[in-house]
Amino acid sequence: MIAPVVDYAWLKEHENEVKLVDSRWYLDGRSGRDAYVQGHIPGAVFIDLDTWLSGHGGADVGRHPLPESSLFAQGMSESGIGDGATVVAYDDAGGVIAARLVWMLRALGENAALLNGGLHSYKGALQKGGQGLDAAHFSTRPWPANRLANIDEASDSRNVVIDARNRDRFRGEADPIDPRPGHIPGAVNVPCRENLNNDGTFLPHEILRRRFEEAGVKVGEDVISYCGSGVTACHNLLTMEFVGLGQGRLFPGSWSQYSHAMERAVSTGEST
Repeated sequence: MIAPVVDYAWLKEHENEVKLVDSRWYLDGRSGRDAYVQGHIPGAVFIDLDTWLSGHGGADVGRHPLPESSLFAQGMSESGIGDGATVVAYDDAGGVIAARLVWMLRALGENAALLNGGLHSYKGALQKGGQGLDAAHFSTRPWPANRLANIDEASDSRNVVIDARNRDRFRGEADPIDPRPGHIPGAVNVPCRENLNNDGTFLPHEILRRRFEEAGVKVGEDVISYCGSGVTACHNLLTMEFVGLGQGRLFPGSWSQYSHAMERAVSTGEST
């Protein structure tokens, strides 16, 4: 399997072997598809988070639960991604959104990676409009249980639990989206956007590895990653793998599920 992060030079060298995917999405409601049509890396297809990468949200499952396996397979097939394809995905936010697609594919044993630096790594003229899609077949497979965690496991203090949200949301200073501010008791804040340089490329390996190790992430530990709705948490999981700290597990419901479970305790501030 390829590394979870590749640079544009690698992409260029393997461009005839790779399916390039634009996976932009915006929390503020802007359209990722519109952004794609206005300009994308030539040859990229667009895959929408809400359509193909998540199921129907709700208080009991969170805003972006994993989709049914059949729906994901349909989305990949209709996007021209078949079994055994090599996928490189990008967005315009350092990969914190595109990480969801990459993690999902890798969890199923497929070759997929983030493009280091994302859209901004491409220095040529962007392509406007849509992109023709090839026919492909992606097999329906269940989500592997060993890559997922539920709300009880994310609440278990015996596990290393990391929160990928920005520091203000972790501390509980503000949460404009979910019913309660704060974080899961025992969780450690590892903001995924702090995995990146200002240009959206990843920090050096040694710095990244130290960040995660200081949060208690070690090889062989049972690490569970969450965020607001199970999307940017994937960026931390890919980063862990990128620097040799193992795969970890995703809590798909994340804070959008946990904060609705009023019987569960909430922590605020810097402390865990």
